[in-house]
Amino acid sequence: MRRLLWLLLVGLALALAQKSGGGVGGRPYTPSPPPMAPGPAPTFPTPVPTYPGPVVVYPGGGGSLGLMPVLVFFGLVVVAALMVRGLRQAGEGPVASAARLRLALLLRPETQRALRRLAEEADTTSAKGLADLVDEAVLILLREEPAWRFATYEVKAGGEEEVMARFDAWMVEERSKYQETFRHFEGKKRSEESYRAQMEPGGRYLVVSLLLAERRLHPPKPKLSRAAVREALLDLAGSSPYSLLAAYLSWTPEREGEALKEEELLLLYPELEKL
Repeated sequence: MRRLLWLLLVGLALALAQKSGGGVGGRPYTPSPPPMAPGPAPTFPTPVPTYPGPVVVYPGGGGSLGLMPVLVFFGLVVVAALMVRGLRQAGEGPVASAARLRLALLLRPETQRALRRLAEEADTTSAKGLADLVDEAVLILLREEPAWRFATYEVKAGGEEEVMARFDAWMVEERSKYQETFRHFEGKKRSEESYRAQMEPGGRYLVVSLLLAERRLHPPKPKLSRAAVREALLDLAGSSPYSLLAAYLSWTPEREGEALKEEELLLLYPELEKL
């Protein structure tokens, strides 16, 4: 009973701690369609023989075995090629990875404005637009390096479908951390104009999260430090329209005048590490 009451109180505190938040990104990724089931084999009328008696086929010439041996031969070739391809892919290991960097920094209204402006103007419908979005987000965060205070970094590798599933799960988790007051996703914009900023004393933090899924392998999580965060950001900026599967940038608070207090920060993001 005490444990249940404690969980309810933590959940209530978490809900009350949520402030405004924004997000921008997209998935210029079209998974391969599932293989189609083969249709029924065509049927042809059996020709009526015009001569009596059995047909004798002599090896080495004279008779014809029809199309069946040819079809069997080509079928075996196709099956062998598919088996070789599957074994080759199985030996290659992971072919893609998802990365998430969260950074808590001392808030400046100029940073909030820069993030909102970037989110408003971003092209979220193409791989190139999303790669540009990542580059500009990294640039904003690098310029704020003196304000960095906490961070966390995660990398998950696997197949493309597995990596995209992880990306979607991380994106939903990020959106659950705040009251969404702005979102620009895959060309669609939504803004909650009725939201009123919660201005409270003691608030001084802004949290920015950058999520990527790519057809390349990101370095494994390092021991976090300022230098490691800088290297992780530069690695994320190395994404290209050819490797990018999906990208998402989110930040909270999104509305000017709001900031997270340290207790709110650690309640919402308990996995953050001090830099």
